[in-house]
Amino acid sequence: MTDAMQPDTEFAGAKDGFERLWTPHRMAYVTGERPSEDAGDGCPFCAAPDKDDQTGLIVHRGSTCYVVMNLFPYNPGHVLVCPYRHVSLYVELTDEETSEFTRLTKEAIAAIDAASGPHGYNIGMNQGAVAGAGVQAHLHQHIVPRWGGDSNFLPVIGQTKALPMLLEDVRSRLVAAWPGGAAAPAAGS
Repeated sequence: MTDAMQPDTEFAGAKDGFERLWTPHRMAYVTGERPSEDAGDGCPFCAAPDKDDQTGLIVHRGSTCYVVMNLFPYNPGHVLVCPYRHVSLYVELTDEETSEFTRLTKEAIAAIDAASGPHGYNIGMNQGAVAGAGVQAHLHQHIVPRWGGDSNFLPVIGQTKALPMLLEDVRSRLVAAWPGGAAAPAAGS
């Protein structure tokens, strides 16, 4: 077989006028194994704080919670607020964790505002598989910046999200825009 593209007339199905953007690399995320309920057992939110900030995509470290870039962002600047402690439900946070979780959410919004000026936000948590949690064993809150016209046909038709910036470029901007200055350096960062 040659490397030439097959004409769409040779495919099964009715011609619908749409081009297809195939993203087979995303299957690793779709079908990949999920972390267990045990802390550290493949949990990306337990692993991230053990890495240096750039490698772990950490934007800011607090004493009980931290902010990290979403590895599969909906939009540039999509971050997650996570407790260091491996808990799955918001109601399992201590009062100290809840306070910092809320403060870091507000600070992340201020940093995103300063770095990119979005028109709005989606903020929320998915608790449990039926609620859409991809990693249900470790609590995390999504902060997704939104702009007018940021949704188009690509995610719906092509299962592809066009992102204009690399994760590290966005992370660097957010670190620089973090309220009160850059995050305190962590070990190895």
